[in-house]
Amino acid sequence: MQTNKIKVQKTGRYFVLGEAGPHIKQVWFICHGYGQLGNYFLRNFDVVDDGTCLFVSCEGLHRFYVNGFSGRVGASWMTKEDRTDDIEDYIFYLDSVYREVMAGVKQPVKITAFGFSQGTATVCRWAGKNSFPIDRLVLWAGAFPSDVDLKLNAPRFNAMHNVLVLGNEDEFIKETDIASLTDHFDKAGINYKLIRFGGKHELQGDTLRLLLKGE
Repeated sequence: MQTNKIKVQKTGRYFVLGEAGPHIKQVWFICHGYGQLGNYFLRNFDVVDDGTCLFVSCEGLHRFYVNGFSGRVGASWMTKEDRTDDIEDYIFYLDSVYREVMAGVKQPVKITAFGFSQGTATVCRWAGKNSFPIDRLVLWAGAFPSDVDLKLNAPRFNAMHNVLVLGNEDEFIKETDIASLTDHFDKAGINYKLIRFGGKHELQGDTLRLLLKGE
């Protein structure tokens, strides 16, 4: 059997909380977790919307019914099937979102790439490959992807402030996983800050407020 591939045009969507203007000091590019949608995930940031930040919620290009053949719809960034092409496609999509959003933001602002759960691997791959300015990388409740050579890309990642955020009661992440993650950063000589909070595999308002203030 021969495998053939063809490039097609696909429409991706993103959602924005806030309005561009001289009052904007920060722009966050946000990638949701597995089975979530960008518009619903963005609602988590209502609690920190103080008018000084644009929250840009990007959405995985693959949508599906979460349970069975109807009902709630979720999105995914990739699966194990043909993963290399999926990664290339979503990096192109995120680059396009960045260019379009930043075209409307004229003054210098602080840029955050924010990933939750499955979205952490997504923003790591994107931040490691693109040439756009990113000031901070926030990895919330997720791991660093094994296919990205952190040591080889150390100059790129050390140019950003890296923040790891993990809940003390996260049902999907063990303490050994956290130790492995921080050890990976330590051995590669990458700067990072570890923030722990009392909660599960979820976003938490108080910690989001700390991040908005620059923690």
